[in-house]
Amino acid sequence: MTTPLARHLRAEIAAQGPITMARYMAEALGHPEHGYYMTRDPFGAAGDFITAPEVSQMFGELIGAWCADVWMQMGQPNPIQLVELGPGRGTLMKDALRVTQQVPGFHSATRLHLVETSPRLRDLQATTLTGSTPNWHDSVTDIPAGPRLLIANELFDALPVHQFQFSDGHWHERLVDAATDEDGLRLALDPSPATNAALDRFTLPQEGSIAEVCPAGVALAREIATQISTENGAALLIDYGHTECGYGDTVQAVRAHQARSIFEAPGTVDLTAHVDFAALAEAARDAGTAIWGPVVQGNFLNQLGIAARATTLSTASPPDSRDIASALDRLTHPDEMGSLFKVLAFTSASLHPAGFD
Repeated sequence: MTTPLARHLRAEIAAQGPITMARYMAEALGHPEHGYYMTRDPFGAAGDFITAPEVSQMFGELIGAWCADVWMQMGQPNPIQLVELGPGRGTLMKDALRVTQQVPGFHSATRLHLVETSPRLRDLQATTLTGSTPNWHDSVTDIPAGPRLLIANELFDALPVHQFQFSDGHWHERLVDAATDEDGLRLALDPSPATNAALDRFTLPQEGSIAEVCPAGVALAREIATQISTENGAALLIDYGHTECGYGDTVQAVRAHQARSIFEAPGTVDLTAHVDFAALAEAARDAGTAIWGPVVQGNFLNQLGIAARATTLSTASPPDSRDIASALDRLTHPDEMGSLFKVLAFTSASLHPAGFD
């Protein structure tokens, strides 16, 4: 199916030549007029995918409790910048703020900041967080100075990656070119050897090996860690991916909860890639923060007490107990989100965040 974005990209390719996978992902997701996140609400059963905050209120509640615990370890600074990157509908933050109402002084100290570029999603967040007076920003660099707590759930997987393929003893970048049919796109290989220094991390490649690097993710992790190191605080990153540098083509597309071709109707399907947590941790360590994890999401949530919270909710509302048990299983079981999703934290040196024992 042709789309306005497909026509736009084919025109760009015709004028300038094939584009990188990173450029394709960036346009498909974030084009100001035709990008996937700019035009729709993709979350929930009626959308294209379901994130952990939409699975159960328990997820956001435990993240809120985590933030409050770190804030108390910091000496209860007032103000504290509470920041979420890519807040979706605002569900996680709504649940986090509800549970932290019980923490004396936390809400009066909190200054809420949401980093969101989609006008459509900003409107949804405003509705969800009515009464919370969030401040919206286009970039994490716009957050005011001061101690901070930062949350990024399923953000890094949407940042664009460059792909490289090992062929004839050299790395070559994989590109996106116009297909021979009227409106399609296809993969191509740059004939010139690649010189990207990030490829040095990938050792002993074999013929046909595929490597992915995410400069945008590394740069964002470094910026977050620099702010933490300078201003004091902690950042919590939750996403799916691998703990060590590895090979493979992980770029994937989904629409209506079904896998699709990454070139199917650009701008109308979600594109993601697995997160290289080792690269993020290395960037943050170089910026001067303490690194915690990554640990698998199931272990993290279990250490925060999700089973006890599920029991409390089931006792308060017995008719919902089956749904609560199902949500607990989905969030923590190794065959569900429990192992695929990882949790990584950057903190000031004096802090010991919960969930990483």
